[in-house]
Amino acid sequence: MDDLTSCILWRTSSYSGSSSDNCVEVGTAARAVAVRDSTDPDGAALAFSRRDWQRFTRGLKARTADR
Repeated sequence: MDDLTSCILWRTSSYSGSSSDNCVEVGTAARAVAVRDSTDPDGAALAFSRRDWQRFTRGLKARTADR
């Protein structure tokens, strides 16, 4: 994973609060989207295909709109 995450420009999720321990960062690479804990940037990161990530975020948006 280090090879993948070393070339990623990370951004903090807009849902992460500055006073929270629950901070998530998302970064994109050529063929993947990665997610990591911003309080542990050297820790593990999860990688998803762009297609799977788009499906995931569309599902979240649809659930939010239903509320």
